[in-house]
Amino acid sequence: MTRRLISTGSPFEKTAGYSRAVVDGEWCFVSGTTGYDYATMTMPQTVEQQTRNCLATIAAALEEGGFSLADVVRAHYYVTDRAYVARVFPILGEHFGDIRPAATMIVCQLNEPEMKIEIEVTALRRDR
Repeated sequence: MTRRLISTGSPFEKTAGYSRAVVDGEWCFVSGTTGYDYATMTMPQTVEQQTRNCLATIAAALEEGGFSLADVVRAHYYVTDRAYVARVFPILGEHFGDIRPAATMIVCQLNEPEMKIEIEVTALRRDR
């Protein structure tokens, strides 16, 4: 099985030398994804909208690789403020409540001050 690189077309991917996702065999590794709207290259102000954008970008990358959110087995969430945890949990629950991947949430700084959340996932293709 060959390795396949997936891109969103973001200028950050080429500048920083990474792919939005890498499919290798039955696995899909999705890079840390922030809340940018890549169509307009804008960042929403709220952590809720940033979370929704992260998940939409991740879902699109997974779909391009032949996966779906239902295939996610591991998730890492990085937020810049402890107060955001309670605000993003319901959104994460909407998307992952039935899937229930192994997950970790970390409060930390991100690359740019406007970034409030970053999400990284790993998916495994299984018989459907």
